[in-house]
Amino acid sequence: LEEGLKLSEEINEVISTVLANYYLGVALTLNCEFEKAFYHIEKAYGVNEAVGNLWGMSVMKSHLSLPFNYQGQVYLGFQHSEKAVQLAEDSGDIFSKAMAYSLHGFSCYYKGSFADAIRHLIKGADLGERINYFTWNAVSQFYLGESHFEIGEYKKARGYYEKAILFLENNIWLPSFMNLHKIAFSRAKLMNNEKDINIEYLCTVATKNKLRRFDGQMQRYIGEIFLNIDEGHITNSKNWIEKAIKTDKRNGVLFELGRNYALYAELFKRKGNKSKTKENLSKAIEIFNKCGADGWAEKYQKELV
Repeated sequence: LEEGLKLSEEINEVISTVLANYYLGVALTLNCEFEKAFYHIEKAYGVNEAVGNLWGMSVMKSHLSLPFNYQGQVYLGFQHSEKAVQLAEDSGDIFSKAMAYSLHGFSCYYKGSFADAIRHLIKGADLGERINYFTWNAVSQFYLGESHFEIGEYKKARGYYEKAILFLENNIWLPSFMNLHKIAFSRAKLMNNEKDINIEYLCTVATKNKLRRFDGQMQRYIGEIFLNIDEGHITNSKNWIEKAIKTDKRNGVLFELGRNYALYAELFKRKGNKSKTKENLSKAIEIFNKCGADGWAEKYQKELV
């Protein structure tokens, strides 16, 4: 992509320059190089803005929300995805609307506004299905699963994860992202009292992940599965959660770090260690407040009380 961008700029080929910046921004986002990602996606946005291309502006605004949310600037991610929806509606273009509603639902999830997340994600999934746009349909299904999981609707979450996996398997897209779905699916099954979990397979899948953005998230989910299988796996759970904390600190994924500390608090709660429970809940709340993830901060503030 860097070579393509260099060549495109040398011959002043605008379309290729936009696409190279756009896809380079996406790749950098998945590799947790967020500042570089901002730079390239904003360049692609600037070209679309200069020619008044509303649907193109919407697509770039949608994608700018990703590194902001991942990095923990949820308030900015929300602003960008909200603007993307407005631009997509103004353009009347279904492609950009499918993406914008999906990613605005994603931003709502990061804020902790689960009802709003579900509403926007359903709309994004429906628009994506109309044009057979499996990519963002799969993303919508996954975050519908995530949203329903957080409100305790594990059976619904399981169904959405399963649908997302089918989209990804049928189109052979981002195998590491698909593996994240498989781990999340097993987590939802377990919480739905389905005990047929192949934990060894899931651990192997997590260690083979090739997308840095999902390293810590996979590790946390494995830790959560170990925590809920039975009381005999508490040490395994602790090891995986601590690994997730270390990974997300290294990768600068602040929001996920907050979720790691919240799960770590749950582990100490199970062990009856009140001081460690409070300590880790306080860390999670501090991070969520810093991120602008108000719903998550409120959720764990209630648990702390």
